[in-house]
Amino acid sequence: MRHTFSASRVTGGNVVFPDQLVIDDEAQMVTYRKKKLIGYDETTIRFSAIGSVSRSAGMIFCDVTIETNGGVTILANGFTRSDANKIVTLLNKQ
Repeated sequence: MRHTFSASRVTGGNVVFPDQLVIDDEAQMVTYRKKKLIGYDETTIRFSAIGSVSRSAGMIFCDVTIETNGGVTILANGFTRSDANKIVTLLNKQ
């Protein structure tokens, strides 16, 4: 199953192009996308390469940090608490 989470446009850095996390259970991969005015940045990580997943909660929105065994860190910000909890739960299931 494929789960897509988009950050809120209200948070800093996400007004025009919000962060997006796509978790694909069947392919065993998580993809982080950050669109730009022209093009986008995309990072894809296999579940087996994920070292840790954490969330930091503010008053309204949460940030999700994904660290890999190889030293790559993804910081996706501006998710609702329920989305951040789902993301952490899905990625910690492995």
